[in-house]
Amino acid sequence: MKLAAIDIGSNAARLLISEVLVDNKNNPTFNKLNLFRVPLRLGFDVFDNNIISSEKTDMLVQTLKAFRHLINAYQVDAIKACATSAMRDASNAKSILKIVKNETGLDIEIISGDTEANLVYENHVAENMEKGHSYMYIDVGGGSTEVSFFSNGKLVFKESFNIGTIRILKEMVTDSNWDQMKETIKQSTKNFKDIVAIGSGGNINKVFSMSKKKDGKPIDLDLLKDYYKELNALSIKERITKHNLRNDRADVIVPALLIYINVMRWSGATEIYVPKIGLADGLIHHLWEEMKLGTK
Repeated sequence: MKLAAIDIGSNAARLLISEVLVDNKNNPTFNKLNLFRVPLRLGFDVFDNNIISSEKTDMLVQTLKAFRHLINAYQVDAIKACATSAMRDASNAKSILKIVKNETGLDIEIISGDTEANLVYENHVAENMEKGHSYMYIDVGGGSTEVSFFSNGKLVFKESFNIGTIRILKEMVTDSNWDQMKETIKQSTKNFKDIVAIGSGGNINKVFSMSKKKDGKPIDLDLLKDYYKELNALSIKERITKHNLRNDRADVIVPALLIYINVMRWSGATEIYVPKIGLADGLIHHLWEEMKLGTK
């Protein structure tokens, strides 16, 4: 069975197409067939003006038309499409989604930060990692950061914070926003030891690639701090040329590193695993569960 997930974020829109193979014990294996990413950067409109401009709306519609063609070409059996922080904050979101529906036939659901955190957690990456640790998922986006923390296989807390890379670039994250995140994480993790972070998002994936670490190996917090210091001292043009970064990655990677570093420091985590999962992967898993239950 082939499934597709569309994630419309504050920085980019992604289409993930996966094939689900089931063994004789009915256990699924999720094979990624392709991942497509378009840097729409909706957050730069929304966090300035509270609306998505007509130009960005047209870009979104054209992107989703292309996604629809790809979905048809891959002969996908089911689709789940969601929008996150930028669309949550846009005052004209409902009218835009009507246009999208009319132009592409796609139904886009605007999900809450809490649901977003749930979907990232649904990848269940930590279940395949060493026992004896507590794990904290950190998913950094353009408009928000989702944090889920669990120990002994049980979810301890999950929270969505309006702290994202584009919001930081736009100087829209206040000291009180940071204080709230810090207090929540410190209070929720103070009675736990051996906390390990699990990072998702395009920026931490890029840092992992830059680190030349082998798949399955963690990045130390000190190395993240070193990258932050180095990249923060460079201009955007220098980041692009020295580290081969795309323009739409070069500006957001520094605030992303700041978020990962802060969450890790406040939780006491000293290393972070980067399993290359994200919201789109969680959507695929959720869609598969819906298909099994016959609710989709």
